[in-house]
Amino acid sequence: MPFASAFAQTTVPTPASVVPPGKPAPAAASPAVAKADEPTNPAGAWQLVRTIALPQPGVASLDRRGTLYVADSRDNIRQYGPDGQALNTFSPPQPGHVAQLEAWNTTKILVFYDDRQQLLLLDRFAAPLGQFNLLDLLDGTARAATLAPDDRLWLLNESDLTLRQFDANAKTFTHSTPLDLLIGRSRPDFRFLREYQNNLYLVDRVNGIYVFDNLGNYRKKLPFAGLNTIGFRGDELYFLADGAIQFFQLYTFSQRTLPLPPAIAADARQVLVGEDYAYVFTAAGVSVYRM
Repeated sequence: MPFASAFAQTTVPTPASVVPPGKPAPAAASPAVAKADEPTNPAGAWQLVRTIALPQPGVASLDRRGTLYVADSRDNIRQYGPDGQALNTFSPPQPGHVAQLEAWNTTKILVFYDDRQQLLLLDRFAAPLGQFNLLDLLDGTARAATLAPDDRLWLLNESDLTLRQFDANAKTFTHSTPLDLLIGRSRPDFRFLREYQNNLYLVDRVNGIYVFDNLGNYRKKLPFAGLNTIGFRGDELYFLADGAIQFFQLYTFSQRTLPLPPAIAADARQVLVGEDYAYVFTAAGVSVYRM
């Protein structure tokens, strides 16, 4: 059965990429930013609350309560309160590269190990609930994965360039979307997958952000290339580029820019924005700011 409580190891080559998706490259190199409105908040308004010493942090995610989850350099999952206070740590019984974390689901945290092609589910206390072996589900290699609000799984099969939705309860695939016509002759570099407000967002570092509805039907492409990951806050999509957080309104398509504090802007590699706090990731760790 694909869902099990045991943690068996499977060895599969990591999908080829210029930069591993779990170790984001500096975002300042992104050429994707369209001309935006003037900055809406001065960098001086940032208030440093805490600095988390965490060398070479990997992928990260926020849940709806503002709890922060971060993969460390050894691929342990570390859990922090909204103000950066350490809470729990999950250490996997077997090594594996964490390519994506998804904590937006109200009851589960998804951990995607791309090298051993496994999905691990954790509860809100970072304790394991079970896992899926993707080699039992896909005829190929998953490049990105995420958990839908209804607990179904979205998987990007890099081998046949399909976006597929899996129903774990029925143990069947419910939707499949071929991507070859969308991509054309380009060589995509898929980095991130996330469902938000009934749309599914697929980040391709080469071509931009592909947007699908919650049934996998293609809707449009956003022209933001050069990205490793994106975030969402309210009705805005955001990403880090040019030493600032670039916000894109999902329905009016307006843009605004929030510059990072000058002391950390040049070293920032990733950013997450919650309701009250922002988290700026550097090679040395995470800086927690009150907004």
